[in-house]
Amino acid sequence: MDYWSALEAYKEMLLLYLEEGRRQVNSHCADLEPWQIIGASVLTTLGVVWAHGFLFQQESLKSRVKKKCFRLIRKIPFVGGAIQSQLNKALDDMSTSLCTLKAGMSYATKLPSKGLTQNQVLDKIREYQTLNEVRWEKGCVSGAVYWGDETLTKLLVKVYGDFAWSNPLHPDIFPGVRKMEAEVVRMACTLFRGGPNSCGTVTSGGTESILMACKAYRDMAYERGVKYPEILAPVSVHAAFDKAAHYFGMKLVHIPLDKKTMKVDVKAMKRAINKNTAMLVCSAPQFPHGIMDPIEEVGKLAVRYNLPLHVDACLGGFLIVFMAKCGYKLAPFDFSVKGVTSISADTHKYGYAPKGSSVILYSDKKYRHHQYFVAPDWQGGIYASPSIAGSRPGGIIAACWATMMHMGENGYVDATRKIISAARKIKTDVRKIKGVFVFGDPEVSVVAIGSDVFDIFRLSNALTTKGWNLNTLQYPSSIHICCTVLHTQPGVVEQFVKDVREEVGIIMKNPKEKTTGMGAIYGMAQSIPDRSMVTEISRGFLDCLYSTEVPKTTSNHMNGNGKAH
Repeated sequence: MDYWSALEAYKEMLLLYLEEGRRQVNSHCADLEPWQIIGASVLTTLGVVWAHGFLFQQESLKSRVKKKCFRLIRKIPFVGGAIQSQLNKALDDMSTSLCTLKAGMSYATKLPSKGLTQNQVLDKIREYQTLNEVRWEKGCVSGAVYWGDETLTKLLVKVYGDFAWSNPLHPDIFPGVRKMEAEVVRMACTLFRGGPNSCGTVTSGGTESILMACKAYRDMAYERGVKYPEILAPVSVHAAFDKAAHYFGMKLVHIPLDKKTMKVDVKAMKRAINKNTAMLVCSAPQFPHGIMDPIEEVGKLAVRYNLPLHVDACLGGFLIVFMAKCGYKLAPFDFSVKGVTSISADTHKYGYAPKGSSVILYSDKKYRHHQYFVAPDWQGGIYASPSIAGSRPGGIIAACWATMMHMGENGYVDATRKIISAARKIKTDVRKIKGVFVFGDPEVSVVAIGSDVFDIFRLSNALTTKGWNLNTLQYPSSIHICCTVLHTQPGVVEQFVKDVREEVGIIMKNPKEKTTGMGAIYGMAQSIPDRSMVTEISRGFLDCLYSTEVPKTTSNHMNGNGKAH
């Protein structure tokens, strides 16, 4: 009885406040004409809608204000002119470095009036090969080429030739390619411990595999009413997720790392989950530092919040599935982890297939269905494709299948044992060198090196002069080496450690000396607050790749660059 009496009292108080509010509004509007009231209501509504649209966009308000300020600064005549002058100089230097030809060489800008003979074409090919200056065969390059075995190369060339004209878009015409693609996917599902409903597709590379997973989960989010799907991923995750967010209208929310382990902060990921979350992401391992994210812990979040979890194993996928058989233990990372719904893995890295092949795998067909594209009403007939491309090179799929069948489990296990052993030796020996440190505890093939004493890009420059071609990283500044079969050749690891020890010893004599050359450029690039300038320079770099203009000045080719694998 007392409970209902209290409720009645509160109800009376509420009604009194409402009545007082109504009286106040009416008294203030007593002298206003109806059109004024309507006009004020419309303007207020429009203002609220505009404010909501301005404040709540996929890009944060802080980021947009920052960009606007930099754009205004660049419009100041003197400042803008000086900045543009420096940008133009950087682009000119880049063009000279990238596009330099050997004496007597020129670009073909139109078809020959008469076709060349096969021998003439091959002579031209040999001429183009003379532009190669980096001897990757010697094991001096980080990643890039993961084997290059001559016997395997001959097999791939033969198989590709046999299927050069095939196209999986026409499975009725090329049933053999269809069978091989299905078998590549099934073998990969087995390696990653997928169940009977696990499935996937072959793609053109890791980026497409990642794009397909993001597209599938975006569409699933749309189905459950999410208007602005978000990807929650570690800040160390591959840039392909940035590309996916850009292409598919999603928002990429970067989750910070534990500064000591360099693994994703699971608690921070949990706090970031909201109604717009479309997917969670982990890396196995991540590209910058070679660290395995805590997939089991994130998997628990995925199960708790009923979200899909993608594991990006593009880089080391075809190593980690064989490490247990080599005696190297890893925390669970595959479909055996509850919550993992998809995995991307590149067959063209440690799968040793030719470039242009990867797999995207799902724990269940319901996820893959959201990846597909179907146009049922096209005049040309019903059009359906499993991934981004329509026509695809059957020769690449055949060569991928041939590689996996030729390597076999024993071949992969043997190669994995050698690579992990080489990476662990580098990790152990570099940790003994005073002045540098190894980021986290890398367990697979990548070892990232940093320094609290000197600018690590000085070491990058020094190793470049010694013939090494490593990856330069930012936020924080570091360099890494990605070990491949080529680094397991006799003496390669020992020479790398020796060169690092010697060059660090030299640098430590004057640790505060300024960095020059390419190292200075990398350091400067990450310190520029206006990231649009870095984007502009990067676009200039891409333009240079398609340039057929011979630079007026000559220079050595750019070495020690930060190419991604």
